[in-house]
Amino acid sequence: MEDKKIDSTLSSESYWQDTVSLPTFPSLQHDIETDIGIVGGGITGITTAYMLAKEGLQVVLLEAGSLLNGTTGHTTAKVTAQHGLIYDELIRRFDASAAADYFTFNSLAMDWIKQMIKEKQIACDFSEEDAYLFTNSDEGFDLLINEKNAYKQIGIDHDFVEELPIGIPVKAALRMKRQYQFHPLKFLNSLLEEMLTLGVKIFEHTTATAVRHSENPAIQTKDGYQVFCSKVVEASHFPFTDARGGFSSRMYPERSYVAAVRTQKTYPGGMYASVDLPSRSIRYAPSQEGELWLIGGESHKTGKGGNTEKHYQALIDYSQDHFDMEEVRYRWSSQDLTTLDKLPYIGPISDKQSNIIVATGFRKWGMTLAAGAAHLIADTIMERPNLFAELFAPNRFHAKSHVKAYTKYNTDSAKELIKGKLEGTTIDVEEIPPLHASIIRAHGQRTGVYRDQEGSVHMIDTTCTHMGCEVNWNQAEQTWDCPCHGSRFSALGEVIEGPAKIPLKQKGNE
Repeated sequence: MEDKKIDSTLSSESYWQDTVSLPTFPSLQHDIETDIGIVGGGITGITTAYMLAKEGLQVVLLEAGSLLNGTTGHTTAKVTAQHGLIYDELIRRFDASAAADYFTFNSLAMDWIKQMIKEKQIACDFSEEDAYLFTNSDEGFDLLINEKNAYKQIGIDHDFVEELPIGIPVKAALRMKRQYQFHPLKFLNSLLEEMLTLGVKIFEHTTATAVRHSENPAIQTKDGYQVFCSKVVEASHFPFTDARGGFSSRMYPERSYVAAVRTQKTYPGGMYASVDLPSRSIRYAPSQEGELWLIGGESHKTGKGGNTEKHYQALIDYSQDHFDMEEVRYRWSSQDLTTLDKLPYIGPISDKQSNIIVATGFRKWGMTLAAGAAHLIADTIMERPNLFAELFAPNRFHAKSHVKAYTKYNTDSAKELIKGKLEGTTIDVEEIPPLHASIIRAHGQRTGVYRDQEGSVHMIDTTCTHMGCEVNWNQAEQTWDCPCHGSRFSALGEVIEGPAKIPLKQKGNE
């Protein structure tokens, strides 16, 4: 069989984005007053805005780019409480009660999504699927046994099986029954339509840069306008007021990849995730062309993926080896944030800044966790008790869980800062082909050189404007990525994703 190669000309647009027509909105061009200001137009911001508007509050939602163009638009869209090997870890880090609460939180969020789809008759390719964690290694088998025991301890309905319907060779698999999958943008587009009838004001291409903290805060935008409100909700993936909560030292960013392929096989149902490395995630999506198999995985720390095209190629090879792949239809990637104790941060940023509320650190499981976060945020703003507020409080600190992880992560970031200052190649700029980049030493300084499609050369200072680490080139996504805290910049240096807020410095271009 001829080996298939990833087509480097495929865009990074996901299947979800390609199959939905979303409304567009203007940028904010004046000061505005409202009850609640929400920053971030992904699933967290949209579901929170929807819930608060249903409560009768005035809501303004700001998005730095286009709605649903970030992590939400590039997810695998599993709606599940099976989040890898999480429950055994939570029991060890905290206790069985915390692990059970985490499961309940996600189960309630799943129930809400299912109820919304049923009540509003949302056509979003929703289906109920069993979810499987699987392994083909001795080490993975031991990990699955531990996770199975955690399921049993906290009362999760499950089976421990030796075969998978999908036909992958395994030593064992752990099945969590009655989980879901859907088309996230079709679901959220329906919420958007109703939000507009409820009076929610939405502004795209409006970058929030700061919050003036007072009893009544004001969101300040890059263009100099303000949103005056009583509460601010930061649903911008990475909190844009990072310095207030120190989030860049308490979360680490990872990129992962998806290839949507057509195969010669009929999909047997189910959602699958490996516990072995390199990770693999498998689900299907119905399309007009037939079933698309979504093969995901290849996670790595942002800015440290090397030649990122190789990660797509690894997924293609896997698809060809196991599923008789015929064609690659889409490829995309996403960035996710993980907190040091694996629980997301949801709630007021601190006791003294209770009118600034954050939701971040969903660790690749944002479809379910975001729906739960929207409920928790709504309860917080409406001053209703919520059983999960303490579990996810952003200002929590557990010495057992945090100290070692905090030290390791920030030591690694410091090493990256020093290492990056010393790197650079002696490549001739004329050797860089169009749509490629390299890092050189120019007058002794580390310099990023990018050649655009027309052949023009663009040079930038590779020093990240967040905390001074050195960015690396991501060929697959045509971005400059920071290995310290996950900031991402376009080929020409514009900010794509925080915590950085300022573009990379331009150098003398040819």
